[in-house]
Amino acid sequence: MNPVLPITLVTSVHPLQRDLATGAVFCDVPGAVVLRYDLLPDGLRRVVSDAAGIVEDVLVPLEHACLGCAQREDVLPTVAAIAASGRWSDLVLALPVAADPAPLLAALCAEEDLREVVAVRGVVAVVEAAGVVEDLLGDALLSERSTASGDDDERAVGEVLAQQLDEADLVVADGIPDEHARTLLAHLCGPAVPVLPLDRVDATQLTAPLGGGHRTSVRADPLAVHRPPVTDTCGVWTTELTSAHTLHPGRLLERIEDLGAGRLRARGTFRLTTRPGTVCEWNGAGGQLSIGVSGTWRPGERSTHLVVTGTDPADRRRVRAAFADVLATTREEAAAQAADGAVPGEDGFEAWLGPRDPHVSAHPSAGSFVAE
Repeated sequence: MNPVLPITLVTSVHPLQRDLATGAVFCDVPGAVVLRYDLLPDGLRRVVSDAAGIVEDVLVPLEHACLGCAQREDVLPTVAAIAASGRWSDLVLALPVAADPAPLLAALCAEEDLREVVAVRGVVAVVEAAGVVEDLLGDALLSERSTASGDDDERAVGEVLAQQLDEADLVVADGIPDEHARTLLAHLCGPAVPVLPLDRVDATQLTAPLGGGHRTSVRADPLAVHRPPVTDTCGVWTTELTSAHTLHPGRLLERIEDLGAGRLRARGTFRLTTRPGTVCEWNGAGGQLSIGVSGTWRPGERSTHLVVTGTDPADRRRVRAAFADVLATTREEAAAQAADGAVPGEDGFEAWLGPRDPHVSAHPSAGSFVAE
Protein backbone atom coordinates (compact mmCIF):
# COMPACT_ATOMS: atom_id res chain seq x y z
CA MET A 1 0.00 0.00 0.00
CA ASN A 2 1.31 3.45 -0.90
CA PRO A 3 2.05 5.90 1.91
CA VAL A 4 -0.45 8.69 2.55
CA LEU A 5 0.16 11.56 0.12
CA PRO A 6 0.41 15.04 1.69
CA ILE A 7 -1.62 17.71 -0.15
CA THR A 8 -1.44 21.50 0.05
CA LEU A 9 -4.10 23.78 -1.45
CA VAL A 10 -2.97 27.03 -3.10
CA THR A 11 -5.48 29.84 -3.71
CA SER A 12 -5.30 33.36 -5.12
CA VAL A 13 -7.27 36.04 -6.95
CA HIS A 14 -4.25 36.66 -9.20
CA PRO A 15 -3.22 34.00 -11.77
CA LEU A 16 0.39 35.13 -12.15
CA GLN A 17 1.08 35.14 -8.41
CA ARG A 18 -0.54 31.72 -8.00
CA ASP A 19 1.59 30.23 -10.79
CA LEU A 20 4.81 31.78 -9.46
CA ALA A 21 4.19 30.24 -6.06
CA THR A 22 3.39 26.77 -7.36
CA GLY A 23 6.18 26.84 -9.96
CA ALA A 24 8.78 27.17 -7.22
CA VAL A 25 7.82 23.74 -5.90
CA PHE A 26 9.62 21.88 -8.68
CA CYS A 27 13.01 23.37 -7.77
CA ASP A 28 12.79 22.80 -4.02
CA VAL A 29 10.68 19.69 -3.50
CA PRO A 30 11.96 16.61 -5.36
CA GLY A 31 9.13 14.21 -5.96
CA ALA A 32 6.38 16.85 -5.85
CA VAL A 33 3.53 17.08 -8.32
CA VAL A 34 1.35 20.10 -9.06
CA LEU A 35 -2.30 19.67 -9.99
CA ARG A 36 -3.51 22.99 -11.44
CA TYR A 37 -7.00 24.00 -12.49
CA ASP A 38 -7.96 26.96 -14.67
CA LEU A 39 -11.41 28.03 -15.71
CA LEU A 40 -11.69 28.56 -19.47
CA PRO A 41 -14.70 29.61 -21.56
CA ASP A 42 -15.25 26.04 -22.76
CA GLY A 43 -14.43 24.11 -19.60
CA LEU A 44 -12.12 23.46 -16.69
CA ARG A 45 -8.49 22.89 -17.66
CA ARG A 46 -6.63 20.30 -15.58
CA VAL A 47 -2.83 20.26 -15.77
CA VAL A 48 -0.68 17.74 -13.90
CA SER A 49 3.05 18.51 -13.93
CA ASP A 50 6.22 17.69 -12.09
CA ALA A 51 9.92 18.49 -12.41
CA ALA A 52 10.14 16.47 -15.64
CA GLY A 53 7.37 18.43 -17.35
CA ILE A 54 3.67 18.15 -18.09
CA VAL A 55 2.20 14.77 -17.27
CA GLU A 56 -1.36 15.55 -18.30
CA ASP A 57 -3.22 18.48 -19.85
CA VAL A 58 -6.97 17.90 -20.13
CA LEU A 59 -9.99 20.11 -20.77
CA VAL A 60 -12.87 18.99 -18.58
CA PRO A 61 -16.30 20.06 -19.89
CA LEU A 62 -18.38 21.93 -17.31
CA GLU A 63 -21.66 20.09 -16.94
CA HIS A 64 -22.82 22.20 -14.01
CA ALA A 65 -23.41 25.91 -13.57
CA CYS A 66 -21.83 25.46 -10.13
CA LEU A 67 -18.05 25.70 -10.43
CA GLY A 68 -17.63 24.25 -6.95
CA CYS A 69 -19.59 21.13 -7.92
CA ALA A 70 -17.59 20.73 -11.10
CA GLN A 71 -14.33 21.09 -9.20
CA ARG A 72 -15.27 18.44 -6.65
CA GLU A 73 -16.43 16.01 -9.33
CA ASP A 74 -13.07 16.21 -11.11
CA VAL A 75 -10.66 17.12 -8.32
CA LEU A 76 -11.52 14.35 -5.88
CA PRO A 77 -11.06 11.42 -8.31
CA THR A 78 -7.96 13.04 -9.79
CA VAL A 79 -6.41 13.46 -6.35
CA ALA A 80 -7.26 9.85 -5.55
CA ALA A 81 -5.67 8.66 -8.82
CA ILE A 82 -2.48 10.65 -8.17
CA ALA A 83 -2.23 9.17 -4.68
CA ALA A 84 -2.87 5.65 -5.98
CA SER A 85 -0.11 5.96 -8.58
CA GLY A 86 2.59 6.16 -5.91
CA ARG A 87 4.75 8.29 -8.24
CA TRP A 88 5.05 11.40 -6.07
CA SER A 89 5.83 12.33 -2.49
CA ASP A 90 3.87 15.62 -2.26
CA LEU A 91 0.86 17.11 -4.03
CA VAL A 92 0.23 20.83 -4.50
CA LEU A 93 -3.30 21.59 -5.65
CA ALA A 94 -3.62 25.00 -7.32
CA LEU A 95 -7.29 25.95 -7.40
CA PRO A 96 -8.82 28.08 -10.15
CA VAL A 97 -8.24 31.79 -9.65
CA ALA A 98 -10.94 33.30 -7.44
CA ALA A 99 -12.11 29.92 -6.13
CA ASP A 100 -13.37 29.59 -2.57
CA PRO A 101 -11.32 26.74 -1.05
CA ALA A 102 -13.81 25.91 1.73
CA PRO A 103 -16.11 23.47 -0.14
CA LEU A 104 -13.22 21.50 -1.62
CA LEU A 105 -11.31 21.49 1.65
CA ALA A 106 -14.37 20.15 3.44
CA ALA A 107 -14.82 17.45 0.80
CA LEU A 108 -11.18 16.37 1.02
CA CYS A 109 -11.46 16.09 4.79
CA ALA A 110 -14.86 14.40 4.77
CA GLU A 111 -14.35 11.67 2.15
CA GLU A 112 -13.39 8.53 4.08
CA ASP A 113 -11.73 6.85 1.10
CA LEU A 114 -9.64 9.96 0.41
CA ARG A 115 -8.56 10.29 4.04
CA GLU A 116 -6.95 6.89 3.73
CA VAL A 117 -4.70 7.99 0.86
CA VAL A 118 -4.18 11.76 1.24
CA ALA A 119 -3.63 14.13 4.17
CA VAL A 120 -4.37 17.84 3.80
CA ARG A 121 -1.43 19.76 5.21
CA GLY A 122 -2.81 23.26 4.82
CA VAL A 123 -4.03 26.10 2.67
CA VAL A 124 -1.78 28.79 1.18
CA ALA A 125 -3.27 32.11 0.06
CA VAL A 126 -1.12 34.00 -2.46
CA VAL A 127 -1.69 37.77 -2.51
CA GLU A 128 -0.38 40.82 -4.33
CA ALA A 129 1.70 42.80 -1.85
CA ALA A 130 1.01 46.24 -3.29
CA GLY A 131 -2.69 45.65 -3.88
CA VAL A 132 -3.91 43.40 -1.08
CA VAL A 133 -5.62 46.20 0.88
CA GLU A 134 -7.54 47.42 -2.16
CA ASP A 135 -8.29 43.84 -3.19
CA LEU A 136 -9.86 43.20 0.22
CA LEU A 137 -11.65 46.46 0.90
CA GLY A 138 -12.24 47.91 -2.57
CA ASP A 139 -15.35 47.30 -4.63
CA ALA A 140 -13.77 45.79 -7.76
CA LEU A 141 -15.67 42.86 -9.26
CA LEU A 142 -14.15 39.66 -10.58
CA SER A 143 -15.83 40.35 -13.91
CA GLU A 144 -13.90 43.60 -14.20
CA ARG A 145 -10.65 41.61 -13.99
CA SER A 146 -11.76 38.81 -16.31
CA THR A 147 -11.58 36.24 -13.51
CA ALA A 148 -15.31 35.64 -12.97
CA SER A 149 -16.56 32.06 -13.22
CA GLY A 150 -19.32 33.04 -15.65
CA ASP A 151 -21.52 35.80 -16.97
CA ASP A 152 -23.68 35.66 -13.84
CA ASP A 153 -20.75 35.78 -11.40
CA GLU A 154 -21.20 39.12 -9.61
CA ARG A 155 -18.79 38.44 -6.77
CA ALA A 156 -16.39 41.10 -5.59
CA VAL A 157 -12.65 40.47 -5.51
CA GLY A 158 -12.63 41.25 -1.79
CA GLU A 159 -15.39 38.75 -1.12
CA VAL A 160 -13.37 35.90 -2.64
CA LEU A 161 -10.03 36.96 -1.16
CA ALA A 162 -11.61 37.16 2.29
CA GLN A 163 -12.87 33.58 1.88
CA GLN A 164 -9.39 32.44 0.89
CA LEU A 165 -7.83 34.18 3.89
CA ASP A 166 -10.42 32.62 6.19
CA GLU A 167 -8.93 29.23 5.33
CA ALA A 168 -5.27 30.22 4.99
CA ASP A 169 -2.59 28.66 7.18
CA LEU A 170 0.09 30.63 5.31
CA VAL A 171 -0.09 33.85 3.31
CA VAL A 172 2.50 34.34 0.56
CA ALA A 173 2.92 37.77 -1.06
CA ASP A 174 4.67 38.62 -4.32
CA GLY A 175 6.70 41.22 -2.44
CA ILE A 176 6.94 42.76 1.01
CA PRO A 177 3.56 44.21 2.08
CA ASP A 178 3.80 47.57 3.82
CA GLU A 179 3.01 47.88 7.52
CA HIS A 180 -0.60 48.89 6.87
CA ALA A 181 -1.20 45.80 4.72
CA ARG A 182 0.55 43.48 7.18
CA THR A 183 -1.57 44.85 10.00
CA LEU A 184 -4.78 44.33 8.03
CA LEU A 185 -3.78 40.73 7.27
CA ALA A 186 -3.03 40.13 10.95
CA HIS A 187 -6.49 41.44 11.89
CA LEU A 188 -8.16 39.14 9.37
CA CYS A 189 -6.04 35.99 9.66
CA GLY A 190 -4.77 36.31 13.20
CA PRO A 191 -1.16 36.77 14.28
CA ALA A 192 -0.41 33.04 14.13
CA VAL A 193 -0.71 32.93 10.33
CA PRO A 194 2.66 33.86 8.77
CA VAL A 195 2.82 36.42 5.95
CA LEU A 196 5.93 35.77 3.86
CA PRO A 197 7.29 37.34 0.64
CA LEU A 198 7.57 34.82 -2.17
CA ASP A 199 11.27 35.42 -2.79
CA ARG A 200 12.00 34.43 0.81
CA VAL A 201 9.86 31.30 0.78
CA ASP A 202 11.54 27.96 0.36
CA ALA A 203 8.99 25.89 -1.55
CA THR A 204 9.37 23.17 1.06
CA GLN A 205 7.37 25.54 3.29
CA LEU A 206 4.44 25.13 0.93
CA THR A 207 4.43 21.36 1.38
CA ALA A 208 5.35 21.25 5.08
CA PRO A 209 2.60 20.74 7.69
CA LEU A 210 1.01 24.17 8.12
CA GLY A 211 -0.73 23.60 11.41
CA GLY A 212 -4.37 23.24 10.49
CA GLY A 213 -5.08 22.13 6.96
CA HIS A 214 -6.30 18.72 8.14
CA ARG A 215 -9.43 20.33 9.56
CA THR A 216 -12.30 22.24 8.12
CA SER A 217 -11.55 25.73 9.26
CA VAL A 218 -12.70 26.95 12.64
CA ARG A 219 -11.96 30.51 11.47
CA ALA A 220 -14.47 30.07 8.67
CA ASP A 221 -17.25 29.04 11.08
CA PRO A 222 -19.47 32.11 11.58
CA LEU A 223 -20.29 30.95 15.12
CA ALA A 224 -16.58 30.83 15.97
CA VAL A 225 -15.68 34.33 14.73
CA HIS A 226 -13.83 36.41 17.29
CA ARG A 227 -11.55 39.39 17.45
CA PRO A 228 -7.93 38.25 16.99
CA PRO A 229 -5.41 39.15 19.69
CA VAL A 230 -3.93 42.08 17.75
CA THR A 231 -3.67 45.80 18.43
CA ASP A 232 -5.51 48.49 16.52
CA THR A 233 -2.62 50.27 14.84
CA CYS A 234 -1.41 51.56 11.47
CA GLY A 235 -4.90 52.80 10.73
CA VAL A 236 -6.49 49.34 11.04
CA TRP A 237 -9.19 48.64 13.60
CA THR A 238 -11.42 45.73 14.56
CA THR A 239 -14.53 46.07 16.68
CA GLU A 240 -16.85 43.43 18.13
CA LEU A 241 -20.58 44.09 18.14
CA THR A 242 -22.22 41.80 20.67
CA SER A 243 -25.64 41.78 22.28
CA ALA A 244 -28.07 39.35 23.86
CA HIS A 245 -30.83 41.36 22.22
CA THR A 246 -32.22 40.51 18.81
CA LEU A 247 -32.09 42.88 15.85
CA HIS A 248 -35.29 44.64 14.87
CA PRO A 249 -35.96 43.66 11.23
CA GLY A 250 -37.46 46.97 10.16
CA ARG A 251 -34.68 49.10 11.57
CA LEU A 252 -32.06 46.66 10.30
CA LEU A 253 -33.35 47.04 6.76
CA GLU A 254 -33.29 50.83 7.15
CA ARG A 255 -29.72 50.87 8.48
CA ILE A 256 -28.23 47.86 6.68
CA GLU A 257 -25.96 49.95 4.45
CA ASP A 258 -24.74 51.95 7.46
CA LEU A 259 -23.95 48.70 9.24
CA GLY A 260 -22.62 46.58 6.41
CA ALA A 261 -21.59 48.50 3.29
CA GLY A 262 -18.28 50.21 2.56
CA ARG A 263 -14.62 49.33 3.02
CA LEU A 264 -15.17 46.72 5.70
CA ARG A 265 -14.60 43.06 6.39
CA ALA A 266 -17.40 41.84 8.64
CA ARG A 267 -18.39 38.36 9.79
CA GLY A 268 -20.52 36.75 12.42
CA THR A 269 -24.06 35.77 13.30
CA PHE A 270 -27.17 37.66 14.35
CA ARG A 271 -30.70 37.06 15.60
CA LEU A 272 -33.83 38.71 14.29
CA THR A 273 -36.72 39.48 16.62
CA THR A 274 -38.99 37.74 14.13
CA ARG A 275 -36.74 34.66 13.84
CA PRO A 276 -35.27 34.17 17.33
CA GLY A 277 -34.37 30.51 16.79
CA THR A 278 -32.57 30.98 13.48
CA VAL A 279 -28.82 31.51 13.20
CA CYS A 280 -28.50 34.26 10.60
CA GLU A 281 -25.03 34.60 9.06
CA TRP A 282 -23.47 37.99 8.28
CA ASN A 283 -20.61 38.07 5.78
CA GLY A 284 -19.31 41.23 4.19
CA ALA A 285 -16.24 42.18 2.15
CA GLY A 286 -15.34 43.96 -1.06
CA GLY A 287 -18.08 46.53 -0.65
CA GLN A 288 -20.75 43.82 -0.52
CA LEU A 289 -22.75 42.21 2.25
CA SER A 290 -24.34 38.76 2.15
CA ILE A 291 -26.74 37.33 4.70
CA GLY A 292 -28.19 33.83 4.94
CA VAL A 293 -29.27 31.04 7.27
CA SER A 294 -26.62 29.03 9.09
CA GLY A 295 -28.73 26.64 11.17
CA THR A 296 -30.51 26.86 14.51
CA TRP A 297 -29.30 28.12 17.86
CA ARG A 298 -28.24 25.62 20.48
CA PRO A 299 -29.05 26.27 24.15
CA GLY A 300 -26.87 29.01 25.61
CA GLU A 301 -25.66 30.25 22.22
CA ARG A 302 -28.32 32.80 21.38
CA SER A 303 -26.67 36.16 20.89
CA THR A 304 -25.70 38.52 18.10
CA HIS A 305 -21.96 38.67 17.54
CA LEU A 306 -20.35 40.50 14.63
CA VAL A 307 -16.64 41.21 14.13
CA VAL A 308 -15.93 44.16 11.85
CA THR A 309 -12.54 45.31 10.52
CA GLY A 310 -11.86 48.55 8.67
CA THR A 311 -9.37 51.33 8.08
CA ASP A 312 -11.45 54.52 8.43
CA PRO A 313 -12.31 55.77 11.96
CA ALA A 314 -15.52 57.29 10.59
CA ASP A 315 -16.64 53.83 9.44
CA ARG A 316 -16.12 52.50 12.95
CA ARG A 317 -18.31 55.22 14.46
CA ARG A 318 -20.95 54.67 11.79
CA VAL A 319 -21.06 50.92 12.33
CA ARG A 320 -21.30 51.20 16.11
CA ALA A 321 -24.09 53.80 15.92
CA ALA A 322 -26.06 51.72 13.41
CA PHE A 323 -25.71 48.58 15.52
CA ALA A 324 -27.00 50.35 18.62
CA ASP A 325 -29.96 51.67 16.64
CA VAL A 326 -31.08 48.31 15.23
CA LEU A 327 -31.10 46.44 18.55
CA ALA A 328 -34.61 45.51 19.60
CA THR A 329 -35.80 46.88 22.93
CA THR A 330 -36.88 44.62 25.78
CA ARG A 331 -40.46 45.74 25.18
CA GLU A 332 -40.28 44.85 21.48
CA GLU A 333 -38.89 41.42 22.26
CA ALA A 334 -41.52 40.81 24.94
CA ALA A 335 -44.28 41.74 22.51
CA ALA A 336 -42.92 39.32 19.92
CA GLN A 337 -42.61 36.56 22.50
CA ALA A 338 -46.15 37.15 23.71
CA ALA A 339 -47.31 36.68 20.13
CA ASP A 340 -45.50 33.32 20.05
CA GLY A 341 -42.61 34.85 18.12
CA ALA A 342 -44.82 36.20 15.37
CA VAL A 343 -45.13 39.77 14.22
CA PRO A 344 -48.09 40.30 11.84
CA GLY A 345 -47.06 40.31 8.19
CA GLU A 346 -43.67 39.68 6.62
CA ASP A 347 -40.44 40.87 8.19
CA GLY A 348 -38.75 41.92 4.93
CA PHE A 349 -36.09 39.19 4.93
CA GLU A 350 -38.06 36.44 3.18
CA ALA A 351 -36.11 36.76 -0.07
CA TRP A 352 -32.84 35.97 1.72
CA LEU A 353 -33.76 33.91 4.78
CA GLY A 354 -36.80 32.06 3.50
CA PRO A 355 -40.43 32.31 4.60
CA ARG A 356 -40.94 33.15 8.25
CA ASP A 357 -42.80 30.64 10.41
CA PRO A 358 -43.10 31.49 14.13
CA HIS A 359 -43.52 27.80 14.95
CA VAL A 360 -40.33 26.71 13.16
CA SER A 361 -36.97 27.71 14.59
CA ALA A 362 -35.02 27.62 11.32
CA HIS A 363 -35.64 27.92 7.62
CA PRO A 364 -33.67 26.71 4.59
CA SER A 365 -31.29 29.27 3.16
CA ALA A 366 -32.89 31.03 0.22
CA GLY A 367 -30.17 33.37 -0.94
CA SER A 368 -28.16 36.38 0.08
CA PHE A 369 -28.64 40.10 0.38
CA VAL A 370 -26.07 42.35 -1.26
CA ALA A 371 -25.69 45.98 -0.23
CA GLU A 372 -23.28 48.01 -2.32
